[in-house]
Amino acid sequence: MKKYDAIVIGAGHNGLTNAAFLAKAGLDVLMLEKNDYIGGAAVSRNLHEDWVYSNCSYVCSLFRPEIYRALDLGRHGLQIINIGGGATLMENGDFLGAYEDHEVFRREIARHSPNDVDAYDRFNVDMAKWCRFIRPFLLRTPPDPTSFRPRDIQELVYLAKQFYGLGEKDCHDFMRFFTISVADYLDQYFESDVLKAHIAGSGIIGTGLGPKSPGSAYVMLHHYMGDMDGSVGSWGFARGGMGSISKALASSFQSHGGEMRTKAGVNQILVKNNKVKGVVLDSGEEIYADKVVSNLDAKRTFLTLMDPKDAGEKVVRYAENFKIRGSSGKLNIALDGPIKFDALPENSPLVNGFVHVTDSMDRMERAYDDWKNGSWSRDPYLDMLLPTFADPTMAPPGKHFMSVFVQYCPPHLLDDQDQEVEWCDNKVSEFGDCVLNQISKYSSNFRDLVRHVEVRTPREIENEIGLTQGNIFQGELTLDQLLFNRPFPGYAQYRGPVKGMYMCGSSTHPGGGVMAAPGANAAREILRDMKAQNTVPLDDGDD
Repeated sequence: MKKYDAIVIGAGHNGLTNAAFLAKAGLDVLMLEKNDYIGGAAVSRNLHEDWVYSNCSYVCSLFRPEIYRALDLGRHGLQIINIGGGATLMENGDFLGAYEDHEVFRREIARHSPNDVDAYDRFNVDMAKWCRFIRPFLLRTPPDPTSFRPRDIQELVYLAKQFYGLGEKDCHDFMRFFTISVADYLDQYFESDVLKAHIAGSGIIGTGLGPKSPGSAYVMLHHYMGDMDGSVGSWGFARGGMGSISKALASSFQSHGGEMRTKAGVNQILVKNNKVKGVVLDSGEEIYADKVVSNLDAKRTFLTLMDPKDAGEKVVRYAENFKIRGSSGKLNIALDGPIKFDALPENSPLVNGFVHVTDSMDRMERAYDDWKNGSWSRDPYLDMLLPTFADPTMAPPGKHFMSVFVQYCPPHLLDDQDQEVEWCDNKVSEFGDCVLNQISKYSSNFRDLVRHVEVRTPREIENEIGLTQGNIFQGELTLDQLLFNRPFPGYAQYRGPVKGMYMCGSSTHPGGGVMAAPGANAAREILRDMKAQNTVPLDDGDD
């Protein structure tokens, strides 16, 4: 019976990245995926006639350019289109337009708050500074601060040097990011509530925190760390939808001899004498390998795929306590034509970018209150995009696809007696209607254009993709779950509790988003353990 060098579980983008680097190094690698399609949350699917939906993740920015180049993804068909502009719609019928032209945007800010014009430039300079500081850590393996191994000591010294280089004031200011709320952080710069709300959305997306919750400022920074063509904080569409990223990664993997199997869900990781032996599929088939890499989140990996006796009591306890709370919903909508937002001028270029609701921090916080009380937000924050303005390949001629990301939507609901109840189809429909009604408040022609709506709550996201509670980051991005604490202490270097078992998903450093860094970092550690050729891009200072 054939034995592989490595088996990678889960063909999400991190699993594909990991497998591609291992195959590029000459390993015999098998990729296993439970669905009949690949990509995990980075997928493009025909769910209504000729419309292509990016029905989970929907924009690209965090994806590391070093990985793009190392795997030659351009040659494998990946094209990224810059997203320009955007707007935040206001209850009073006005809007804040985030124009691409910097001087035009300054005049727009002045229309709402003259004192915030220069403050916005200061804010952008500071965010760029923090992004430049933190981005080199994304493709580095976190050190174990309790270890005396030379490599860990060397990495701790590297971290100390970087922080020392900031200087006393900047070091203090940077550390505050991890404990302060995005509301408090933005209050340091701005007076205008709509401008603060426009920026603060990136501090709550995908997380079980509100804008006034400590730690939400770092979530904002996490979203700012990406770049498009060297422009920090810029975002883009993958031509053909987000599945184009997964398709290019799979093509790179297979070009190096990698083997892919879909409809091959894994039931258990086989372990003997504290060493990985392979996996057992849902069908009962056993497949053997010296290395097994899980792209699943930490809870599913250690509480579902591994026998508790193999994982060990400590790891099981860590996994049970790992914070991974679902907070987001998604609507994918097929439109018969271009939507008109009533507040925006005719043919406004702002519709080509992110269009947001809401317009104040208090509205955002009240939306969070609903989530805490076991309900979807009745006045939800929406992040809306129409990628078909930039990429007409995703819909028939003259038609459009609309992506709507929603905060907040809980993984479970509470009834009138505060008892936890599961989602049912009727409740999913009610949630969808709430979001459609919210959009209709700002677009008088919206309802007439709707051809098809796909509604996704945490239930649908978990059942289809396997993200626990529908959490898009595979775990909260809070201080206790970052760097050498991600997913938990002692297991932040991508190795599992038994020999030959590894993790490569977003539960590991540096966290969630379509970034591919966890997959690449895990591949580097596997190749290091095997003393094999390193094919993973390294940051300056790595050995």
